Amino acid sequence: MEIPVFVSRPTTLNPQQEQSYKLITQQLKRFRLVDRTLGRSDYPTVFPLREVVVLASHCAGGLVLGFQQFLSLRGINKPGTGTEPIDSEKPFPTPWNHLEAGIMFGLGLPLLIFREEGINGGVFDTGVSDVFIHSMPAEHSDSLDEVFLKWQADVRQRYYNP
Repeated sequence: MEIPVFVSRPTTLNPQQEQSYKLITQQLKRFRLVDRTLGRSDYPTVFPLREVVVLASHCAGGLVLGFQQFLSLRGINKPGTGTEPIDSEKPFPTPWNHLEAGIMFGLGLPLLIFREEGINGGVFDTGVSDVFIHSMPAEHSDSLDEVFLKWQADVRQRYYNP
């Protein structure tokens, strides 16, 4: 029996991101977990944010994948507060990562969070929740196995003892 987990990720990924996602889905399959994602495995019949709540409430865990979706070449962080301009590239994830992570956190789902290099803010800031923020995997490793082993145990606990 496969246990459903909600996966927060962008619909469109570049080839490098697809490779990381493939590593992650291999881990899900290894532990007999099935990813449920709005716009990929499930499609909304009502407004999307409501559908996220419904879908996530039927899952036993949550996975947040902070892939770069927007790249700013320059900008100003917190305008009007005396901060310095940003004159280098700054990547941002999809805003849906933050919304979906908040819903999953509110439902008390065990969370696993990965982020690409340079992604921070909101759910991707260290110390925002009790969840460790992991670097996006580029290749299979023993440490990736260990991370999934611990998380899937929490997911199974939630599934079998709600």
